[in-house]
Amino acid sequence: MTRSALRSAFPQTLPVLFGYVFMGMAFGILLEQAGYSFVWAFFISVFVYAGSMQFVLVDLLANSASLAACALMTLMINFRHVFYGLSLIERFGKCKPFSRLYLIHSLTDETYSLHCLPRTQDGISDQQNMLAVAVLDHLYWICGSVLGTLVGTLLPFDTTGIDFAMTALFVVIFVEQWKQSKEHRPALIGLICAVVCLLLFGADRFLPPALLATVLALIILRRHMQPKQEEKTE
Repeated sequence: MTRSALRSAFPQTLPVLFGYVFMGMAFGILLEQAGYSFVWAFFISVFVYAGSMQFVLVDLLANSASLAACALMTLMINFRHVFYGLSLIERFGKCKPFSRLYLIHSLTDETYSLHCLPRTQDGISDQQNMLAVAVLDHLYWICGSVLGTLVGTLLPFDTTGIDFAMTALFVVIFVEQWKQSKEHRPALIGLICAVVCLLLFGADRFLPPALLATVLALIILRRHMQPKQEEKTE
C-alpha cells in the first residue's frame, strides 16, 4: 500500500471518518465508565474491531462473562459478515496473504459498503484501494475509541442519542452508492427484503433473514441484471 493509494482512498472514507469518530468515542466513554482505560480501548479496537459487538462487550466485561459466551454472542451479532465475505471472495483472493487476512479482519459494514463501489486512480489497483480504505476506516475507529476514554476521564458525558450517528452514516453511504451506480435494482431488492423481514421477524431478528433473502434474490436475478453491468464497464 502506497501513499498515493491512501490519498486516493481518503475522500471515499470521509463519511466513515465522521461516523466512526463519534461512535468510537461513544464506545470509549462507555468503556471508561465500566472502569477500563484507554489502553483497553486501543487493543479492543485493534483486535476485536466489531462495531456494535464492542458495545455489547462492555457489558460482558463488566459482568465477567465467559470466553464461550463472548464467542457465541459475537457470532450471533456479526453473522451477517458471512454474506459480505461471499461477495468479495474473488477480489480478496487476488491480494497477498497478509493483506487478505487484514481485509477479512477489517471488514465492517461501512468498509464493505465502500468496497462495493471500487473507485481507483491510474496506477492504483483495486486491491491497493481496498487495503487503503480498510486501514483508514480502522484508524478512524481506533482514534475515536481512544479519544472517548480520555474524554470520559475528564468530562461527564451523556451518550443519549449518540448511537443515531451510525444510522445517519448508513443513510449517507446508501445515498452515495445510489448516485454513483446506474443499476438500482440490487439496492431496491435489498431494501424490499429488509422491510419485509422487519415486518415478519421484528427489529431484533430481521437482519440475518433479510441478508439471506437478498443474496438469494440477487443470485436468481443475476442474469437479468448482468447486461447493464457489462455495458457500464465497457
